[in-house]
Amino acid sequence: MNGNGINAYRQANVETADPKRLVIMSYDAVISSLISARDHYRADEFEEKARSLQRAIDILCALISALDFDKGGEVARNLEALYNFMVRRLTEADLNRDMKGFDETIRMLEELRSAWQEIFFGAPRAAALAVNIAPAREEGMAAAVTG
Repeated sequence: MNGNGINAYRQANVETADPKRLVIMSYDAVISSLISARDHYRADEFEEKARSLQRAIDILCALISALDFDKGGEVARNLEALYNFMVRRLTEADLNRDMKGFDETIRMLEELRSAWQEIFFGAPRAAALAVNIAPAREEGMAAAVTG
């Protein structure tokens, strides 16, 4: 399968995903981008590192913009603060060539992904705690995930 076919498949997969699945896919994409950025950094491949890091930050910004503060309340506000912290931490880590910042952020995202996976698909009663994603905002997340 050529690159265009793979990209079309990814785009279709994201566009047809329900909001819960899109959140999980977003976490997967940002984690993957950060691992890639970290690996490129270690290999002194700075242009590739910059692209991967920017993609990760774009996805975090899309997650922020998808938060529904009316329905999500305190959970949404806490997630916004956490995502903003991650963006700042990654920026500082990049400027200071501090791979610990990448690793810390990856661990936080893996924990969040695991929690959302359980809330959405493993613990039905806990789903009431989930932050709602406004339908109009899903497009921004989909665009960020497919990058």
